Amino acid sequence: MMDWKQLLSTRRFGVEADSKEINLEIIRTHFQRDYDRLIFSSAFRRLQNKTQVFPLPGSVFVHNRLTHSLEVASIGRSLGDIVARSIAPDVEPDVRPLIGELGTIVSVAGLAHDLGNPPFGHSGESAISNFFENGDGRSLQSEMTEAEWGDLTSFEGNANLLRLLTHQFKGRRPGGMKLTYASMAAMIKYPFDSTQRQNHKNKYGYFQSEREAFLSIVEETGLACLDAERGIYARSPLAYLMEAADDIAYMIMDIEDAHKLGILSFDETRERLSSFFEGESLLKFKQKLDSVKGIVTDTNELVAFLRAMSINELIGRTSKVFLDNRNEIMNGTFSGSLVKNLPKNIETEYEESSDLSVRKIYNNRSVVKVEITGYNVLKTLVEEFLQAILKPDTNYSRKLLQLIPEQYKTDNHSTYDKCRAILDFISGMTDLYAMDLYKLIRGDSVLVI
Repeated sequence: MMDWKQLLSTRRFGVEADSKEINLEIIRTHFQRDYDRLIFSSAFRRLQNKTQVFPLPGSVFVHNRLTHSLEVASIGRSLGDIVARSIAPDVEPDVRPLIGELGTIVSVAGLAHDLGNPPFGHSGESAISNFFENGDGRSLQSEMTEAEWGDLTSFEGNANLLRLLTHQFKGRRPGGMKLTYASMAAMIKYPFDSTQRQNHKNKYGYFQSEREAFLSIVEETGLACLDAERGIYARSPLAYLMEAADDIAYMIMDIEDAHKLGILSFDETRERLSSFFEGESLLKFKQKLDSVKGIVTDTNELVAFLRAMSINELIGRTSKVFLDNRNEIMNGTFSGSLVKNLPKNIETEYEESSDLSVRKIYNNRSVVKVEITGYNVLKTLVEEFLQAILKPDTNYSRKLLQLIPEQYKTDNHSTYDKCRAILDFISGMTDLYAMDLYKLIRGDSVLVI
């Protein structure tokens, strides 16, 4: 069974000095410092110009990656605090101060969880992957190991997150952001490499370039080994809470955005959000809604009220799933996500809401247009810059390489490392910068820096 004291290690990646205790006299705990480092990082700021689901719709404000990450952090803090209050009496007295920080750690993981996503989200991931699997990048396969090739043919934002947090970029200090091991473990939803992705919806947790970093997190936090031969480990228990916060935020906020954009009517929105309640909680929900409707006539404000109540309901239910399955989670034998283990009727409603999101939201014309645009933008950028770094002696290649910031350049000569350097550069772009650079390369505009 995994041990809370080890799981909640306050040691920082890349820092040799050990700090096992929380000093309650200091202004910020170790995990609060993690939160602040992320908030003030350039990688986090760039999320404000990365699409969540909808393109930026002009006068109607909907969510982007930055607002989504803040919401996940907020939900995650509540989940962590509920769990902490429940399990604190059962742990040793010297561990209780660490347990008291669960909400902060899950909040940190929520802030960071989308940092590895490239421009245009999943469409960008697909464009990168397709370039290597079906495009010109296929010619490079013989120059890499099977695992390295899997990293490229299935580019994964979760793995890219670990690289962003731990990699020593050129001119930067070693250890990356130097976050605590506990916080980084809470961010790893898929504790295995790309060779195991086929059994996990093509998801995995680290690139081969970060294998040693991943193993150091495993060793420091004591993540249980589930399959030594295949290199599969158990998640940190806090990764389940972070995932639940993400699931809740995605579902509820997408529905609210769809209402603001006129994709869902008020009645459709109310029906979907009320579906997460049952029994006595449903009765109270209807009573509160009737009370509020007697005062509030603005439908957006009513939807915001429904959204808040729905989030609160799902926080309570998912934290109960965690506590009810605490032993299995600590043993590494828990199966699925917390949301997938909700009571059957609530899980069914969640799945129906997911299906509705796919039909009416994700396949909305405005969303599809952004995905098509993003696919072509990322495909072009990968083609051009990878060609430049692999064949740097032409005048055009030299010009293109001058556009890459120093931190993304590499002194390594392997093809895999050169590919990683280009993908570091491109995945760190905002949607708008990627579009501007795409137009510059195509000769459609002049890039203003």
